[in-house]
Amino acid sequence: ALHPALKFLAPVYHAGDLALIHRVAYPKQSRSHFDSQNYWENGSPNKNLIKDGIFYRTIIESGLANTAPLTGVTIQSALPLIMRGSAAAMTNLTNPTRYDLLGIPTTTGDNKAFNAIASANYHPFSKKLSREMLDMQYENMTNTLRVFGNLDFNETGNVFRDDPNTDNDTEWTNANGGQGYYLFPTTDAKNGGSVRPVGPANNNKRVVPTSAYNSGGTGFMNNLKAAAMILNKTDAIIAGTELGGFDTHTNQGGATGGHANLLQQVGWAMYALRKYFLRYADKATWDNTIVVTFSEFGRTSVENNDAGTDHAEAGVMYVAGGGVKGYGSTNGNGVFGCSPVDNVPWKPGPRTTSGATCGTMFAAGFAEGAGTVNPVTAGYLRRSIDYRSVLGEVIRKHLGATQNQLNRIIPGYDVVGENLLTGGVSTIDSVAIRGELGLL
Repeated sequence: ALHPALKFLAPVYHAGDLALIHRVAYPKQSRSHFDSQNYWENGSPNKNLIKDGIFYRTIIESGLANTAPLTGVTIQSALPLIMRGSAAAMTNLTNPTRYDLLGIPTTTGDNKAFNAIASANYHPFSKKLSREMLDMQYENMTNTLRVFGNLDFNETGNVFRDDPNTDNDTEWTNANGGQGYYLFPTTDAKNGGSVRPVGPANNNKRVVPTSAYNSGGTGFMNNLKAAAMILNKTDAIIAGTELGGFDTHTNQGGATGGHANLLQQVGWAMYALRKYFLRYADKATWDNTIVVTFSEFGRTSVENNDAGTDHAEAGVMYVAGGGVKGYGSTNGNGVFGCSPVDNVPWKPGPRTTSGATCGTMFAAGFAEGAGTVNPVTAGYLRRSIDYRSVLGEVIRKHLGATQNQLNRIIPGYDVVGENLLTGGVSTIDSVAIRGELGLL
């Protein structure tokens, strides 16, 4: 079952366009935010010295690097490790509405900046100062500005609407020319049907909390809209953003509250992206778009003393897209990692120290037949799926990497004992994993 705040995931799921993947992690899972995020993004668990990212290597190996002004774009506070590398210029926007050289939003100012960069390119740099990299960054910046000049990231450009049946809100639809809710709620007036045609506002008709957007244009929904537009209107092949705030450790239960507000944003984001690429497709369609969510680790399955959860091992990934084999496909219900009939089964068992067999879905604290409960790892879900197998399948089947290229993009594919492709028992920590899932 889905949390009530994720109700807008249901239409994506019932369309067969969503895979819900449970018990996802990597060998010897770290519970440090910083280390684990690095491992997810560099594709090499427990190796902090690797400073380039999975999607950067994907673009390099694909031969697409530097063939267009935009290949990989993120819209967030800083360029994430997953997109970083030294041989191709990636783009990060902290605020798409203010992406202008030298902060001068005029044609005259832009021309002055372009000329300054072009002039700087002719000054001699010694080899050790990476002239080629600087030249590439300058060119990427100027070309990117020209591309973004054709996109309206401001509120005036937020005209994307759902079909008339959003949430069965016929009153709102009838009063809005037969159109449904705005797909990217970036103001109160565009937040679902909360602004009623007559009478008081109906806050129950908000599709996201008001914290999902702000007047500065840098809220999650603002950034999501920008990422969708960039994929749809430019040559970019990868675009993404971030949603933070989940690590509260307190008061995470209940159908409402801070945690539910975050889940509401995730659910609506998936729904909105599907409808956007179905209704407004240009260079990207829903059938050739894949949306992936991930976080650095899962949470405990046992509540702490503050009605919350703590850092643990395996967690959940969502993979959505028109080409995803979800509900109703050969993958049955489209849910992976929590079935007793999986080749790495979810085997339930009592939480007990009486000698009864404990479930194999749990980590060391609930080891099968252990007879005792380790208070540190009790409630950690043991992984049955390696996140690299999920990303690897997407990179090979969707982005077109060969197996040899994938072995370089995600080095674990080239290590026999990792079993990322076909599954088996990992030689790193003796945990059985499923390998690739046949998502696409």
